[in-house]
Amino acid sequence: MCGIVGYVGQREVVPLLMEGLHRLEYRGYDSAGVVAVDGDELRTLKAEGKLEHLREKLTHHPLPGHFGLGHTRWATHGPPSERNAHPMVDSRHRLALIHNGIIENFLPLKKRLLAEGWTFSSDTDTEVVANLISSYLDGRGLRDAVARACSELQGMYAFAVVAAGGRARGHGANGGDGGPDGGDGQRGEREEWDGGEEGEGGQEAQEIVAARMGPPLVIGLAQGEQYLASDPTALLAHTRDVIFLENGDLASLRPGGVRIWDRSGQPVQRRVQHLNWDPVQAEKGGYKHFMLKEIHEQTQAVQDTLGARVDFERGRILLDNVKLPASELRRIDRLHLLACGTSWHAALIGKFMIEHIARLPVEVDYGSEYRYRDPIVDDRVLAVGVSQSGETADTVSAMEAARERGAHLFCICNVEGSQATRISDGVIYTHAGPEIGVASTKAFTTQLVALYLLALYLRQERQGDGDGAGAAGRAGGGHHAGNGAPGGDDAAGRGAVGAMGAIEALAHLPQAVDEVLRLQSAPMEELARRYFRADSFLYLGRGINYPIALEGALKLKEISYIHAEGYPAGEMKHGPIALIDESMPVVALATGDQVFEKVKSNLQEVKARDGVVIAVTDRDPDELGGVCDEVIAVPSVAPLLQPVVNVIPLQLLAYYIGVRRGCDVDQPRNLAKSVTVE
Repeated sequence: MCGIVGYVGQREVVPLLMEGLHRLEYRGYDSAGVVAVDGDELRTLKAEGKLEHLREKLTHHPLPGHFGLGHTRWATHGPPSERNAHPMVDSRHRLALIHNGIIENFLPLKKRLLAEGWTFSSDTDTEVVANLISSYLDGRGLRDAVARACSELQGMYAFAVVAAGGRARGHGANGGDGGPDGGDGQRGEREEWDGGEEGEGGQEAQEIVAARMGPPLVIGLAQGEQYLASDPTALLAHTRDVIFLENGDLASLRPGGVRIWDRSGQPVQRRVQHLNWDPVQAEKGGYKHFMLKEIHEQTQAVQDTLGARVDFERGRILLDNVKLPASELRRIDRLHLLACGTSWHAALIGKFMIEHIARLPVEVDYGSEYRYRDPIVDDRVLAVGVSQSGETADTVSAMEAARERGAHLFCICNVEGSQATRISDGVIYTHAGPEIGVASTKAFTTQLVALYLLALYLRQERQGDGDGAGAAGRAGGGHHAGNGAPGGDDAAGRGAVGAMGAIEALAHLPQAVDEVLRLQSAPMEELARRYFRADSFLYLGRGINYPIALEGALKLKEISYIHAEGYPAGEMKHGPIALIDESMPVVALATGDQVFEKVKSNLQEVKARDGVVIAVTDRDPDELGGVCDEVIAVPSVAPLLQPVVNVIPLQLLAYYIGVRRGCDVDQPRNLAKSVTVE
């Protein structure tokens, strides 16, 4: 949820930065900071907590300058603190950087920089990037140094950099107005780029360099000044002419204009868009519906749920909102996961995660049924409520029933201060942000991430740190290490890489989510065009993907009003096979190794009855034996995290079919966002 704002021009920069950050407060954050460049000085000010704390500091310590950056941070590396807040200044005080994202290879880069004599004062991956860029600054311009650093970064990031004095202009062969390759870049439509250089204090010494690989960045064009932000809402008060940067883009903003280069270093022209957004459209971020916006927010939502909870450097899970001591957690001998609707599907996947990683037995119950089956509960049970709102009446009642029988309570929730959080001994907030669409999308994927964190945390607290070999390591093993179910090939120890490997798998997840969103949005719209007239769909999955089949079917029912059924693929011949004919699309999840051949056999049974086969797979389509009418390709991730990736094209398919059928996808008939009655 990090917010990025930048300005370069003639006006005092800090008031503009603070105004932009205020418009991004809805994103959620734990600290804030600004940097203003004043000649040869980088003037920074940071504050933990709300923006008001930073504003109060600025009244006592104003920062002069006409270009700079502002940032609201949602912690990912290192706890929320002023020390870890952005902007980050390199150890030689030559540049300042703000950043949103996760740098997957920050540890080896940090070790190399330490060996070269660079120092670090924070726990963040952001400071690694600042020092890395600075290490390439000698003899180069800022833009060239950023381009060189970006070529070494792995992961998802959006960042902006400013340098003190004439550093932005550079001193090498390519240190003038040319790009990383010395060529010409894009000229903004509102102002031609001034090709000449000015003195150290001139306008052309003022420069912001920005890079995007994943999280969004948008440039605002104006007369004699330019803006940068992570969200257009921060810019609309000043300009409605914007350029949305694409993945791999590197941009240079100066008062006279904007230049952009692609990932190969070639100058590119990106389309200038004029935004005529009313307040509601601004809230939708330019998307046609809230549901589509929230589907596309999942990269950021997954990253924010990881938040400050994962110490990638030390391989530990940090859950601050857990009041239950480790001694009590060690007494727990089973878990009850309690949920309704989409959250119940998340809980089913959580069962696979917890049993495989923490080696604790798990029961999953509908909240509406739990109280009426006289469950066996005592003080060795950990009951975990899973609820987007934290107010779902059946889930909360089930949690209270478990507590009355002696269970300890945890919850996974998106809303702070909700009823479920108030009665719990521990809370894992999903930090998905507001979800306006009634059909849950980003709340579901962030619940899966939270359940994975819970599994790792339970193992960590119950077994100690150790070397992590075993189940947790296998959860983060190779791309095709099975579907994470105990008893598969990987359960024998194949590919065990330790607890660190299971945690490292999380670092790759946001990038995989971004990849599937980029690659499958258009194909899912086309698939919807071909199948939106179908009367019924069947969704099939095995192992950890069976709940994704349930969720895919639920989404289609909710959004398009088409009858859809999710089923374990191995159970198809025990009934649903009677429904299959040439008019029945069958969506099957065929990822991983462990049950791939089994699912393939099920698809052959569908094809033998003239069914339409649509396969979601991370394998070469040729491996499916030619039985598929349609193939939906998804990236391969750690087996226990594969459901996070697999569900996204099914969300998109449901959305586009609903739109094609003229349905109100944001507010489907007869449904409510939070079911607060039994």
